[in-house]
Amino acid sequence: MAKPIVKTGLRKNARRIPKGVIHVQASFNNTIVTVTDVRGRVVSWASAGTSGFRGTRKGTPYAAQATALNAIRTVIDQGMQRAEVMIKGPGLGRDAALRAIRRSGMLLSFVRDVTPMPHNGCRPPKKRRV
Repeated sequence: MAKPIVKTGLRKNARRIPKGVIHVQASFNNTIVTVTDVRGRVVSWASAGTSGFRGTRKGTPYAAQATALNAIRTVIDQGMQRAEVMIKGPGLGRDAALRAIRRSGMLLSFVRDVTPMPHNGCRPPKKRRV
């Protein structure tokens, strides 16, 4: 009885993705860069933590720059040339991540700020009576 040959650890051949969307979420404590295709399926992602930064250094602009380069490197190998950028959050890494994306050689069709802004938001709690 012959044993069937099983291939383990081999991924399916990576699809060519010509256009994608780069989402940058920059909080005060961390920066997360997610690269998706145009349908919204995640292709690659990186955060300041996965890029080797710990503690307070995760919120720095340099950490955001390194994170953006880590996330983009894999999708450039898959053939992505054009991208849209969506930036969310108030963190220090916003501009640094965008600068790193621009320098990577990818053509950006547009850059959009998608930070959620309340249109007068939730009702505040009632005043305390002591």
